[in-house]
Amino acid sequence: MSIITLTTDFGLADGYVGTMKGVILGIDPTAIIVDISHNIPPQDVQEAAYALYAAYPYFPQGTIHMVIVDPGVGSERRAIALRTPQATFVAPDNGVLSYVVAGEKVEEIVDLTNPRYQLSPVSRTFHGRDIFAPAAAHLARGIPLAELGQPLKEIVTFTLPRPQVSPDGTIVGQVIHVDRFGNLITSITATDLADRPLLREGIIGIKGQSIRRIANSYTEVTPGRLLALIGSSDHLEIAVSGGSASQTLKAKVGDEVLLKAEGHERRR
Repeated sequence: MSIITLTTDFGLADGYVGTMKGVILGIDPTAIIVDISHNIPPQDVQEAAYALYAAYPYFPQGTIHMVIVDPGVGSERRAIALRTPQATFVAPDNGVLSYVVAGEKVEEIVDLTNPRYQLSPVSRTFHGRDIFAPAAAHLARGIPLAELGQPLKEIVTFTLPRPQVSPDGTIVGQVIHVDRFGNLITSITATDLADRPLLREGIIGIKGQSIRRIANSYTEVTPGRLLALIGSSDHLEIAVSGGSASQTLKAKVGDEVLLKAEGHERRR
């Protein structure tokens, strides 16, 4: 049995997700299908890329991850499958696998062009059903990746939001994800702090507010107060104890986050 995960912006109000599952099970009735998320904001490729990045390392080796956030469906954008030592990924070639290729050794990529492994006719608007779901299911059945289409050497990626270090040692990052609790996940990681221990007791600045030191849990401050901590994805996150940092700060993806050592606070 193989595991196939689904990450989409389809929501659950319509039958799109169920239809894709039906296609998968029609080809491989033994497949185990796991939903990562179907609540990605519509057409938000970067949000889908982050959701996949945060989840896929925790699945068994050999899992097939299907990601369908596809504003270019029906255009000249390619449909691809990509294999790393950890997993295989099936997705539109629009940057949604940017975190994967940045962190993994890519062993093989193909353009999903072989009609033998697609539904016929292929719709102009639902490649999740007609191209991606069949590809994932055939891979789960053991069909070699090379059988699904022509080999590729590279894919479309976007520049990942990496923190920068200013001359005074301040780390300048940004909000890259807002979860449903209103926690602000930033581009600053635990690894970024590993060689800068003074910053763990430093000052975090966001939207004109300052947070002193990095906490260990959400309960280290009184309810309603801002805090910062290293979250489950090993990224620095800004939270409000018992509340929403996003609502409290009127913050969103892309907002700047500063982390500076005590004594080096800058006015902004």
